[in-house]
Amino acid sequence: MALGVRFNFTLPPDYYRLAVIGLLLLVPMQAVIFRAAGLYRGIWVFASLPDLMRLAKAILASGLAVAVGGLMLQPEPAFPRSMLLLYPMFLAVIMGGGRVTYRVFKEQREYGAHQTLGRPVLVLGVGRAAASLVQQLAHSKEWRVVGLLDDDPATRHREVCGIRVLGPISSLAEWAGVLKVRHAIIAMPEAGLVRYRDVANICMRAGIKAFTLPPIGQIIAGHGSVSQMRRLNLEDLLGREAVVIDTPQVRELLSGRVVMVTGAGGSIGAELCRQIARFGPAQIVAFEQSEYALYLLAEQFAEIFPEIPLVAVAGDVKDRRRVLEVLEKHVPAVVFHAAAYKHVPLMEENNSWQAVRNNALGTWVVGHLSDQVGVKRFVLVSTDKAVNPTNVMGATKRLAEIICQVLQVGARSTRYEIVRFGNVLGSAGSVIPKFQAQIERGGPVTVTHPEITRYFMAVHEAVQLVLQAAAMGEGGEIFVLDMGEPVKVLDLARDMIRLSGHAEDDIPIVFSGLRPGEKLYEEVLADSECTRPTHHPKLRVAWAAPPDGFAIDSLIRWINAARVLSDDEVRRDLRRWVPEYVPYNPPRPYLVEAETRRA
Repeated sequence: MALGVRFNFTLPPDYYRLAVIGLLLLVPMQAVIFRAAGLYRGIWVFASLPDLMRLAKAILASGLAVAVGGLMLQPEPAFPRSMLLLYPMFLAVIMGGGRVTYRVFKEQREYGAHQTLGRPVLVLGVGRAAASLVQQLAHSKEWRVVGLLDDDPATRHREVCGIRVLGPISSLAEWAGVLKVRHAIIAMPEAGLVRYRDVANICMRAGIKAFTLPPIGQIIAGHGSVSQMRRLNLEDLLGREAVVIDTPQVRELLSGRVVMVTGAGGSIGAELCRQIARFGPAQIVAFEQSEYALYLLAEQFAEIFPEIPLVAVAGDVKDRRRVLEVLEKHVPAVVFHAAAYKHVPLMEENNSWQAVRNNALGTWVVGHLSDQVGVKRFVLVSTDKAVNPTNVMGATKRLAEIICQVLQVGARSTRYEIVRFGNVLGSAGSVIPKFQAQIERGGPVTVTHPEITRYFMAVHEAVQLVLQAAAMGEGGEIFVLDMGEPVKVLDLARDMIRLSGHAEDDIPIVFSGLRPGEKLYEEVLADSECTRPTHHPKLRVAWAAPPDGFAIDSLIRWINAARVLSDDEVRRDLRRWVPEYVPYNPPRPYLVEAETRRA
């Protein structure tokens, strides 16, 4: 072809012989070059940029080989100099064009019909993740991308993989109406938290069902995947910047050691077990009262962490003999004490004495025996409700903190550490699953009070910070997690209604009144406490001294009383042990009814 173009397709006779000899030399030479460049490894239907790069290198090498060969062999007649340009150019057109044509033909035959199928969807964001997503959705029967939205003016009216950038993300509602779109995909894994939340709120206000890609740290940079796409959830709206922990420090604490977790079947306990498993412990002793929760945890570990020895132990933290038996048998280096009764209204009435025994006596039994058998670290998982407690549950958790502080004073080998944090998203008995169930039933969604606020944190984030605090502690500290900004529960309910695909008017919200022991605002630190920073930006250390003259022996005798104390007696006596405990009197019911009517 190169010779034909050079001589206007009227080759002189001498060049026929030159062309035949040239082909006999070029064909094996090109085979060697193409083999060395890896051109025979690619599958044409998946031809992409890496294949074109290999092709370019092979063609460059071929052009150089032709030039060197013509110089060394000096054939008669001589190769025209235009061959040095024409030969590699035709090679690139034939080989590159052949691959592209084949891929276009195959994709059009297999996926061409999909372009008119699937639900229309808008992609929010213009970047590598968005481009990769658009390419993959082109092969999907479920989705059909009808446009992209992005706030960068430079992208306006441009195209990504044949799909036009229609306008800014703030115009989502307008374009959704024009294109009759009810779904959007947020393809912005590299966006900051504030920006991401803004985009998510735009979707909800527009009544759009939003999907999202995982954060950039969880996927290969710039490569979104349809398989990784998921519905926008509450954590995306309440979520915070990703937690970065000192992995070597935590690994040094846990790797190759026996670790015991009480309350291992609960939300926090189970997540503790899962995250501890990542650091290669010698053994995890899962201590749990609920047989079913223990069974589920053991089954999960057998599937996900088969290499980690998990000892499933059924027992009650108040049972001194059982706890001592387990500690002496396994001799853990670290104990995470997550076993507790946590439901505020349930513990306030009819169960106050059990809250005292489980939360306070259970902490004393496990903590005291841990020091006896030589446990190196004992970590109490506490709560923000222990700060200026107004309910029995919070007062008993503060009592558990005081017990650990007193144990630290006389400890022989154990470091006692306390970690406080607020509500965990989706934990058993929390408001999130309750709202979800109410929305699925069509409402109403019950909020106790229009002004009630709470701190929320994802369970994986809370546990990561618990592990970080455990590795940092010197003994006796109360670590306070950075809970971010408090969230109004009413706003939370509205967000969940919108996330479920309903309009706010579809699901009514009613105010049921504050429940026993419940207060409007949670605190992270008590008034008398002060904090100091740590080297981790999301952890601070608080100091709250035990009450003057606190006698732990007297406390244990009270808890082990021969009779069951009534709720009123428990509330009365708790003020002796926890001076900052002040039972809370909720507003009168008619005020809540008035708020409901007004809303």
